[in-house]
Amino acid sequence: MSAKLLAIRGPLRTSEFRLGPSVSIGSSQENEIRLNDIGVSERHCAIDTSHGRYVLRDLQSCGGTFVNGIPVTERQIADGDEIAIGNSVFVFRGETQRRTESNQVAVEETPGPAAQVQQLRYEDLTLLRPETLAALPASERMARNLSVLLRISTGIGGMRDAELLTWTLLGMVFDVVPAERGALLLIEEGTREIRSHTAWDRVQGPDHTVQVSQGILRRVMEERISILENVGDAGGVAGEMQAQSILCAPLVAGERLLGILYLDTRNAATLFREEDLELISAIAGLAAMGLENARVFERLKQENEQLRAEASLTHDMVGGSVQMREVYQFIERVAASDATVLIEGESGTGKELAARAIHKNSPRKNHPFVALNCAALTETLLESELFGHEKGAFTSAINQKKGFLEVAEGGTVFLDEVGELSLILQAKLLRVLQEREFVRVGGTQPIKINVRFLAATNKDLQKAVKAGEFRGDLFHRLNVISVALPALREHPQDIPLLAEHFAKRYAEKCNRPVRGISEQARACLMRYEWPGNIRELENAMERAVVVGSSEWILPEDLPEMLVETAAGGAQESAPAKYHEAVRRMKKELILNALEQSAGNITEAAKTLGVHGNYLHRLMRNLDVRAAMKKQNQP
Repeated sequence: MSAKLLAIRGPLRTSEFRLGPSVSIGSSQENEIRLNDIGVSERHCAIDTSHGRYVLRDLQSCGGTFVNGIPVTERQIADGDEIAIGNSVFVFRGETQRRTESNQVAVEETPGPAAQVQQLRYEDLTLLRPETLAALPASERMARNLSVLLRISTGIGGMRDAELLTWTLLGMVFDVVPAERGALLLIEEGTREIRSHTAWDRVQGPDHTVQVSQGILRRVMEERISILENVGDAGGVAGEMQAQSILCAPLVAGERLLGILYLDTRNAATLFREEDLELISAIAGLAAMGLENARVFERLKQENEQLRAEASLTHDMVGGSVQMREVYQFIERVAASDATVLIEGESGTGKELAARAIHKNSPRKNHPFVALNCAALTETLLESELFGHEKGAFTSAINQKKGFLEVAEGGTVFLDEVGELSLILQAKLLRVLQEREFVRVGGTQPIKINVRFLAATNKDLQKAVKAGEFRGDLFHRLNVISVALPALREHPQDIPLLAEHFAKRYAEKCNRPVRGISEQARACLMRYEWPGNIRELENAMERAVVVGSSEWILPEDLPEMLVETAAGGAQESAPAKYHEAVRRMKKELILNALEQSAGNITEAAKTLGVHGNYLHRLMRNLDVRAAMKKQNQP
């Protein structure tokens, strides 16, 4: 198993990150591990891998990088080291003990004297083919080989750990073939790069590097053949021979090369023979199937854990795309903490639903969830709603009133459109976030509170901070952990699922039978860009259910603008449909009116008898300007 970082403290707590050749950590988007923390530099530190060593380098960060509490500029890290970066702490888990105790593999081009080379293709292999095996004469060697294959097949067939399988296989091979050194090299899928290895030198011990021939590896990779190479030199002392014997076989599953089994010996008395080549080729075939099964099992186990986490997550959100599953996983990770979460995204993407899901899955779920839209109220009214007021604080304050902060005691306060707060209210909210106390309007006594804050915005608050429209200190208080909800156009595969969900909801609400969405209407939904995101889709489906008259939702039930815009994306070669014909007719009428008015849109609107703004919208939806350019081209 490769090395990894486990986050045990901070905004990414419980997350796991596998380490590649180089991993950078910082607050900017370009880093492999991004930390939303004011104490973390844009490029804070990096972990580089070289010859099995993991080296942590501080990239001249402002806050420093600490290993086991000691500030470092560059240091080799070992299994169990704690790395502190800002408010986050990671534990480094090195490669498993079996790997660290094994030999390293050195891939070298080692030309030598002329060699006797034999090769074997998979289709020529008899030991794994019952139809050819039955025709061979029975012999003691054949019985032994079949017994070996049965034992190896039984030994690795039920293994679900790919790394344990490689070690077990290498040990079994040493039991049946007189190899002095061996290595099992696993290949990165789609490339020829060695992803990991298991190697052992039985003669010189665990600290000795196992050398493998680059030329032989290249041939096995390219031609997918097993190779036996015997190199001998009769020179030197009489009766002695300096020799080397190499066996190399590919692990192939279908069309994919999973790895290579490499064996060698320098003992002249136990050079590999042709029967060893056939046996090792058969073992490699069994190993490929076992390794593929183990990888599939590990992948299914990981997916099962993700699905279990999602199944245990309580939420009202709809969607099964990769983007939405990432949102569900984020909610599952952050719900258990009390950290402030900033939810970003365009209007209509479901930011309040995400906030409610965080609350429902948190320890505060049995306490109130209070949502306040910061853009819907004036500054004075918003302050009264948020903090409450004392009797007589202003003219209409005839009684004491508790604000949302008091009502939500023990629960969650959700500040929607927080970017719309005035600078005065921003300063007051900052104090609440810092001190966890407030004073009612017209009051004098501070009131302590125990609430969790969630905020949402469709603005780019970082730009607002630079423009002086939003306080930087408040932004950092709100942006402890952030998530960006995807726009609907970024996960169009969820459109049919969402549409069916809304159609069913409003059909039940209107007590109207709706069997589903027709193929033509579904095509219109998929071709539309949905600038209003999920909220616009919900409104469109509500309208379709209310105005529709059949058991199916048809294109004519959808909003006119949606059908017109979607029809423009249809292929010109498709059969002319009603809405496409209407769209073409509207475009021709507008083009004729513009031609009569010499391109004057105001005059064209008068000719058509429509308002100028409506004509502008029609021209945009029907893409009239592109048609005008085509007409004007010589």
